[in-house]
Amino acid sequence: MINQAAREELSWRKGLSSELIPNVFDFDTPPPQPDDYTQGLRADLGFEEDDILILQPTRIVPRKGIEHSIKLLESLGEPRMKLVISHSAGDEGYEYQHMLVELAHDSDVDLRIIDSRIGEIRQKNHAGEKMYTLWDLYPFVDFVTYPSLYEGFGNAFLEAIYFKLPILINRYSIFARDIEPKGFRVPLMDGYLTKHVIDEVRRLLADEAYRRITVEHNYAVASRFYSYSVLRRSLRTLITNIRGLES
Repeated sequence: MINQAAREELSWRKGLSSELIPNVFDFDTPPPQPDDYTQGLRADLGFEEDDILILQPTRIVPRKGIEHSIKLLESLGEPRMKLVISHSAGDEGYEYQHMLVELAHDSDVDLRIIDSRIGEIRQKNHAGEKMYTLWDLYPFVDFVTYPSLYEGFGNAFLEAIYFKLPILINRYSIFARDIEPKGFRVPLMDGYLTKHVIDEVRRLLADEAYRRITVEHNYAVASRFYSYSVLRRSLRTLITNIRGLES
């Protein structure tokens, strides 16, 4: 099971035990750096060199709570900041996206939806433009927002930690129960933005030394709890249990 809640639900409904196997990344291997393909990515996507890119690495659906990201940028009040949404609204309709565009306009927030330039693989789109992957984008980002209302786990959280980026989190239930106790240092919303959270985000963006200490700490915590070694231990346990049943 990917989270403790699902594990308990299986036990309650079916009377079955299960092994908890969270999402993992190869934290023993440093994240990929920009290469020849991504040279000039910022300019290619329409950003200035001194723009501050705040990435919302999700689809545009209501459960992602993107209105909080807009309000964060409004509160920070830095015109160089761009709120960059990597993925489209998809098959859940465009009403929410239209609302976000209007909210950003009214809040004087520069919102950029770049889904037409982000794909699963590097290639050219129908207009002959470069398509980048989300992992191509992360090294050029300054901060990540993830104010989701609920998630099954939260892959974008681990991606931000892996790329050593500071990240804002809304304390969705799985995060609060399974991830938060591990000791990550992140600005935490509890359903709404506070002055403390906004000030913490501002410090992470402005104070290079504080930012470096924070992201290195988070990388070390993730290496302990969400690395491939954790997966290997869990798989060994599963295999041992299966062998025990067969003997």
